[in-house]
Amino acid sequence: MDTLFIADPLSSFKIHKDTSFAMMREARKRGHRLFACEPRHLVWQRGGVVQADVQAITLTDTDTNTGVQPEWFRIDSYSRMPLKGFDAIVMRKDPPFDSEFFYATHLLEQAEREGARVFNKPRALRDHPEKLAIMEFPQFIAPTLVTRDPEAIRHFHTEHQDIILKPLDGMGGMGIFRVRDDGLNLGSIIETLNRDGAQTVMVQKYLPAISAGDKRVLLIGGKPVPFCLARIPQGNEVRGNLAAGGKGVAQTLSAGDHAIAQSLGPILAARGLLLVGLDVIGDCLTEINVTSPTCFQEITNQTGCDVAAMFLDALEAAVASA
Repeated sequence: MDTLFIADPLSSFKIHKDTSFAMMREARKRGHRLFACEPRHLVWQRGGVVQADVQAITLTDTDTNTGVQPEWFRIDSYSRMPLKGFDAIVMRKDPPFDSEFFYATHLLEQAEREGARVFNKPRALRDHPEKLAIMEFPQFIAPTLVTRDPEAIRHFHTEHQDIILKPLDGMGGMGIFRVRDDGLNLGSIIETLNRDGAQTVMVQKYLPAISAGDKRVLLIGGKPVPFCLARIPQGNEVRGNLAAGGKGVAQTLSAGDHAIAQSLGPILAARGLLLVGLDVIGDCLTEINVTSPTCFQEITNQTGCDVAAMFLDALEAAVASA
């Protein structure tokens, strides 16, 4: 297959842990031709089809365990190509989900109308903002408030005493605050996140189970990967995100993880979400990640479960059935 990855600049990949790299490496094993571009390289003009300025790339044979970032790819050619000419397009641009990401999904949706096959589906990317998508599944989530109203946040704190506040457009644990029963700095945190009512904030009851990890449960083609990655906060840190210094420990899914995955998996897959990352603390769903779910390499390295191979199996099946 000719497979196009739409992602951040290749030079920014940390290949010892990058999931997009793991996908590319597995695709190369299977003889797929690899292409890459960024969302900014998409272009459309009346009378034509959606195209992109792409790089045809070859992966070099690199050892990802040396601690040194090698030159892991070679650019074979540059060209402008119609998206409908690829067998599969894998949209892997990292958050934030800003206006440019939004516009890119519209261009990709137009490409779909022209015959392109895009994973995850552009409309599904728009319809599932990663913090807010949990609202559809209240039976699995902790007490949660979404508001611009500072007084509503204060009332929520009074009710629950120990809370987490976070922006809706953050990633990697960015902008997350914990306020305990003493309310220390609550006003300042609200001002920082809420910006005088200009920005919506998500507030959730603090879950002590975070001490055992913020689990990333992966769904591929609607089915759960048998292992998750528990991202465990270190020291005095409240955040388990790997980007915030959390320690990743692979473990088998709990009964609660299975219940959430089996309930959400078929629903999300039917909407065109081939790959989803559920964030679970204890038995509570906290986020539904659809833009560029990660943790393939950490799970594979610790358990031997080849997550990238599972993803390529699902991708090839989806293309064959399209």
